[in-house]
Amino acid sequence: MKNILLLLLILLPVSLIGCTQSATNNNPGWVTNLVTTFQKDPVGNPPQSIWQYEFKSQVVYYVPAQCCDQFSRLYDPAGDVICAPDGGFTGHGDGKCPDFFQLRTNEKLTWQDPRTR
Repeated sequence: MKNILLLLLILLPVSLIGCTQSATNNNPGWVTNLVTTFQKDPVGNPPQSIWQYEFKSQVVYYVPAQCCDQFSRLYDPAGDVICAPDGGFTGHGDGKCPDFFQLRTNEKLTWQDPRTR
């Protein structure tokens, strides 16, 4: 009985994690939806991209701004915006995560628009 309970305790969180991610690329579903949205937009210069990092002990997703005076966006694993690390009129973002660029680790390009102008 203890072995069955232990097995269930191990498998339940693993199965729940699988439900929140896209089956094709192991990204959360909201990232896949964001990519779909970007693909419907005109091609940007530079190309739109999504980067994954570890920041303050959690996985985060960074979307660089497309142009001047626009904020970049940093998302938590659930797809909620944490802050704007850079961009805006001053170029320093919204000031809510001024240490992002110093503390981020494990950079991974999640997606980049393959289209060209």
